[in-house]
Amino acid sequence: MNIYSTLQIGDYHFNHCEDDLLIKKIGSDKMVCAVMDGCSTAMDSHFASTLIRKILRKIIIENGYKALYEKENKHCLETELKEIIKGLFNELKFVKNYLMMDEKEILATVIILVYDHAKDEGIIMAIGDGVVCINGNITEFDRDNKPDYLAYHLHEDFEDWYSAQSQKLFFDHLNDISIATDGILSFSKVKKMESDETINFAEYVLIDKQDSNSEEMLNKKLKQLEHKYGVKPTDDLAIIRMIK
Repeated sequence: MNIYSTLQIGDYHFNHCEDDLLIKKIGSDKMVCAVMDGCSTAMDSHFASTLIRKILRKIIIENGYKALYEKENKHCLETELKEIIKGLFNELKFVKNYLMMDEKEILATVIILVYDHAKDEGIIMAIGDGVVCINGNITEFDRDNKPDYLAYHLHEDFEDWYSAQSQKLFFDHLNDISIATDGILSFSKVKKMESDETINFAEYVLIDKQDSNSEEMLNKKLKQLEHKYGVKPTDDLAIIRMIK
């Protein structure tokens, strides 16, 4: 299986890329991927995405150690996902209180994918906006650019909040799967080209397999879109794509 990723600042942004991404293994069979998108109208949005990445990394490392000593307690993928998100929920609440941060300092969406190589099945959960592509089928999670950020709910009971979440996708027989921040929907013409040829940007990046023999496939596709079609993402963009 090949894993590709790209992280790019949007053409309308100047100081920081407010997106982030994470690719991390749990034990020998499971993989966790995540993309985060900080709220541009909040405070230190790049920090929020980076903070969530670092918290997730900590949780995944800890869960990996637990898996070594609890081999008889094999959790199903949904339980695994729930434990990761519960850890994120509690750690984010702790950091917010410990650093006396405003809610606006930790606003970021997150899409988390957990995949089991041995069983060839996985689960994806989107907290806020974003895009998921499973074996050629694209799903957009969009709340009219008003994401329901996790940070809005840190005062709630986790079990109550989690049970109300509906943005989950299950899959098996992984062939080609991508998770992306909503920057994938922000491509716009930034320079005039001689040719007026058009292309579906999301499908080209998330479905088309050109350059899949290169680990830089996604970056090459973004360059191709810029130099051949004159388009770039105007919003920050984080993508992780897995092809079997």
